Amino acid sequence: MPTDYKKLKMLRRSRAMWGSWRVWKPRMVFWIGALAIGVISVVFAKLADAAQLRFHDLTSGGDWNFLLPLLMTPVGFTLCAYLATRVFPGSQGSGIPQAIAARHLRQPEDRDRLLSLKLAFGKILLTVTGLFFGASIGREGPTVQVGASIMLQAARLGGMAQAKGLILAGSAAGIAAAFNTPLAGIVFAIEEMSRTYQSRANGLVLTAVILSGLAALGLVGSYTYFGSAPEAANDPLEWLLVVICGVGGGALGAAFSASALRLSRRIKRWAQPDPLRRSLVLAAGCGAAVAIIGVVAGGATFGTGYDQARSAVEGDALPLLFFLEKLLSTFLSMMSGIPGGIFAPSLSVGAGFGSTVGHLLGTSIALASVLGMAGYFAGVVQAPMTAFVIILEMTDNHEGVIGLMACAMLGYVTSRMIAREPLYHGLSRAFVAEGIRRSRNEVRQEKPEAQQ
Repeated sequence: MPTDYKKLKMLRRSRAMWGSWRVWKPRMVFWIGALAIGVISVVFAKLADAAQLRFHDLTSGGDWNFLLPLLMTPVGFTLCAYLATRVFPGSQGSGIPQAIAARHLRQPEDRDRLLSLKLAFGKILLTVTGLFFGASIGREGPTVQVGASIMLQAARLGGMAQAKGLILAGSAAGIAAAFNTPLAGIVFAIEEMSRTYQSRANGLVLTAVILSGLAALGLVGSYTYFGSAPEAANDPLEWLLVVICGVGGGALGAAFSASALRLSRRIKRWAQPDPLRRSLVLAAGCGAAVAIIGVVAGGATFGTGYDQARSAVEGDALPLLFFLEKLLSTFLSMMSGIPGGIFAPSLSVGAGFGSTVGHLLGTSIALASVLGMAGYFAGVVQAPMTAFVIILEMTDNHEGVIGLMACAMLGYVTSRMIAREPLYHGLSRAFVAEGIRRSRNEVRQEKPEAQQ
């Protein structure tokens, strides 16, 4: 009898809990936040594409229009750098380092300086502005910061205490919606953002990816980012291509990553005496260099590089030196400090590298481009599973899965031998250190007041 009473009591309590608004409120806010990430990602993509198209229209079609970037791009870089410094501090760069750093910071106010709805708005605005002025940047990294910001706000509204898990979920949902690659979003969250496996956090990630993906699918339908490339390595020459793209792409990606980390630290020390003025000078200089490269390359290096990468994946060879021109433009855009990611430009560099190798070896340009993307991207981010899965989903290349995996792993191993620290985690250290330093200063200021 007592046992039956206890069971009845537990059943009543369970029904009361499931019918309680306190139980459903966090879930509803979380679901709405995940859906919002999908919708905002689609809007962000449309705005970014429109900005690139407008820049292309302005700088082509006339006798001297191709020289317009020499004026537009430095001005645009300077404007973006000023707004990022003065109006939206914390929006600079990719946004992925900020999301990683926010997971390591304990104080809510420190996280708010890196993830907030204001920063999400600024990130979208300035990334779109940068693309309008010809910057070699992407929107996928910024979508991670936007998604993490939305989820952190959802945690506040829903009264949820799992800030780290929700930042992870928002980041994964952002990647999944930006590329239409749900599996890559999950792998990115586990391998790159957290570098650990936590069952509870991964449940949140899976739910967020599903809901944001459904929202994106409802707006734009199902699509493959780079189309379909059913290419596979079959003969010895094509397997040699796997090795060259893996090792060569990994080395190239490691050089980009290591140089970016080293130079970003030097720039921070150089800018310290007069941060605003020097950051604007740097942005203008980088903008001018990007404009010159773009004019010399016939406009091919401006923007995300999506069109060039897709063309290579479809089998059209890119200019032999395109990958070097695009790499330099992306590096300068990143070092300028303006908001913008490197995901799409890195894929474009990888496709260009693969196209060049494929042309020299006389192999399939489509296969070489896909392998080049895998090797170079794995070398830059040092996340081979993410590189392999994201390219697999973007190209629908299930036939060449073994070659893709091998190329991504070779790129990762080669990169680790050259650059010991992963790019995004290295960049996140500055944000973590700044948050800790600010917290310590606040504690020191509170102690004298308490003594008085």
